[in-house]
Amino acid sequence: MRKTLVALLLCAAATLTPLAAPAAVLAASTVTNGGFETGGATAAPTGWSTTGSAAADFTESGGRTGSYRLSHWATGAYTVETHQTLTGLTSGTYTLRAWVRSGAASQSWIALRNCGPAEQRTYLPVSSSEWIQIAVTQTVTGGQCTVSLGSAAAAGGWANFDDVTFAAGSATLAIRGADTSSLPKSEALGGKYRTATGTRGDALAIMRAAGLNHVRLKVWVNAADGYNDKAHVLALARRIKAQGMGLLIDFHYSDTWADPGKQYKPAAWAGYSLAQLKTAVYNHTYDVLNALKAQGTTADLVQVGNEINDGMLWEEGRSSTFGNLAQLLNSGYSAVKAVSASTRVVLHVAEGGNNSLFRWWFDSAAANGVNYDVIGVSYYSYWHGTLGALQTNLNDIASRYGKPVLVVETAYPFTTGNDDGLTNIITAATPYPGYPASAAGQSAMLRDVMSVVQAVPNGRGLGVVYWEPTWTAVPGNGWDPADPSSGNGWENQALFDFSDRALPALTQFTHQ
Repeated sequence: MRKTLVALLLCAAATLTPLAAPAAVLAASTVTNGGFETGGATAAPTGWSTTGSAAADFTESGGRTGSYRLSHWATGAYTVETHQTLTGLTSGTYTLRAWVRSGAASQSWIALRNCGPAEQRTYLPVSSSEWIQIAVTQTVTGGQCTVSLGSAAAAGGWANFDDVTFAAGSATLAIRGADTSSLPKSEALGGKYRTATGTRGDALAIMRAAGLNHVRLKVWVNAADGYNDKAHVLALARRIKAQGMGLLIDFHYSDTWADPGKQYKPAAWAGYSLAQLKTAVYNHTYDVLNALKAQGTTADLVQVGNEINDGMLWEEGRSSTFGNLAQLLNSGYSAVKAVSASTRVVLHVAEGGNNSLFRWWFDSAAANGVNYDVIGVSYYSYWHGTLGALQTNLNDIASRYGKPVLVVETAYPFTTGNDDGLTNIITAATPYPGYPASAAGQSAMLRDVMSVVQAVPNGRGLGVVYWEPTWTAVPGNGWDPADPSSGNGWENQALFDFSDRALPALTQFTHQ
């Protein structure tokens, strides 16, 4: 990336001396020159101090909203921090936000430190052109806090920052979850799970220790292999709640996978009319949820349908007949609330970067009087658009419909390798630009999806659920419940490697 101040910076480098430690530049309680407009293009950003490689810290033209931005860049490897200390702060929770871009050769972040508790950071996603907003929250106890924009980069690594704000309030994720629906079958067939150091243990306990706080379980009506039914859900729910984790139940209203391309009725409901389907949805939903409540494991959230872009229970419940679909969805909603008024109902649509789809779908839901509490989103970066597109959609729909948003499915590969006889669904070495199919790439992608959700304004970014982290390659636990010989095309996206050890991405469940 061409830099407009290269010549100036090379000349100035010899005279610029890095600061020994962060210092309070101004006695102010809000960020000074957060848009980097004051002073124009300069080797010393006005209102800010520099620690580290001073020549790598400068403002230049090309701001997100104004004329200028802060950039970190150098021809050689560098570490730099642009910072200012705010003073006179009332004790409480504050959030730093910034719009950012960065290249793959730069590890950059925004941070709040010297606030009282330990430093908190949020790292920049890789984004060569789109501006993405990220946030970090900290508790201030000593009346001051240092705002830090930092980079540790290889030669040529770069980062851009603009529109930096600091204000009272919080931006954190309430839900850091995983869908472990395949776990009971895996365990029954000999699946094993180990910590990163190799100690064998309960997969749920390993993930809980890593910071996971919710688990999602799908429900099929009468699956061919006997799994993902009420009995197995009840048993796994007891284990989940014993770990102190929340429970998200995902009704597919099918005997097999339901997704945008297939929403087949359960065999037992095949000849039902719309009225009969409404009753069946209510009874099935109520039956499972009431059984959960009766054993002391009430669901915290419930999906009425799974990836229902084109509705559910085809043909009666297709989105092309949204009035019919609305009746089915409201029947499920009523059943959920009849069991537990506090349980939140999620409506789940795939293609998280497709804002026009979400506007059409939820506008149609509003026009047809559909009741719900949370907007659920699938986002797989190799299918569903850029991180910037995800952010644009989440921010828009959270504001437009006044509902919290929850990414209920996401995943990324840690390898292009294969651990069974079925070709993996994702085989590319770099499925998304800047994120290789590696343990580090998987970890960074999960982290950055979480950061996008965290930054949704007004606290409406509810959380992120990783899809099937325990679905490793165990013979017999394939994709087809009717075929024990079917393989697993997902094992390279699990959060346990081919030696059954926890991968680094699990550490991302400590995300704010």
